Amino acid sequence: MHADIVDLRQFYHSMLGHVAEQSIAMALSSLWQRLPQERLVGLGYAVPYLDRFRSDTERTFAFMPAGQGAVNWPVGELSATALVFDEELPLPDASIDRVLMVHSLEYAENPRETLKEIWRILAPGGRLVIVVPNRRGVWARMDHTPFGSGRPYSRGQLTALLRETNFTPGASAEALFFPPSKIRTILKLRSNFERVGRLLWPAFSGVIVVEAQKRLYQGLPVAARASRRVFAPALAPQGIPTTRDRAKPAWRAMPHSTK
Repeated sequence: MHADIVDLRQFYHSMLGHVAEQSIAMALSSLWQRLPQERLVGLGYAVPYLDRFRSDTERTFAFMPAGQGAVNWPVGELSATALVFDEELPLPDASIDRVLMVHSLEYAENPRETLKEIWRILAPGGRLVIVVPNRRGVWARMDHTPFGSGRPYSRGQLTALLRETNFTPGASAEALFFPPSKIRTILKLRSNFERVGRLLWPAFSGVIVVEAQKRLYQGLPVAARASRRVFAPALAPQGIPTTRDRAKPAWRAMPHSTK
């Protein structure tokens, strides 16, 4: 079950969410410095982090899963947001240079199919960065933040999943070493927790950040995959029988004898 878009937005507007964003942004900056003239897609709720990269990119899109909901982004400009099904992204093959997944993989109904779809849209040599809750960390055990829901991963599980879906895992980083507390005193000590945590307990970070590169191989033709999901309006008519249909005698519906 996806986190709701309203809850995600409220979290990042809070003081705890703002500090968490800064911590994760530092980890992302260690993996991606600049993206000159590249095409970037954020999948999930990556809006707080896309603002840091979009100034260098050729174009940037924010794809938000249908189960989560979407908000307009960027604010005050033409919308670059799309409501999508993460196993069938509305992009042609090899059309994107970078993909950033935040609040996405842990909620995916079928993580392998989602990563295969990302492999499809990435250009040769394209790169993917995934931010997921660490199953060993405290943040995955607290449900008052978005990192406390969904399916957390260990580094080994995430690496194995990437290799199964034809990605080569590369550089990695950690973030959120401070406890997910709303107490201002603890939040002010966030930089101290981050510095000491990277040295003493890196395996217990709140999130794992992993970069992977699309791995090319000789593909074999396969049949087109049929969609398993059909979206319909919530108020679509359901074909309820009318009173006249219910009152019709049973013998009128029987076929006439030919004798």
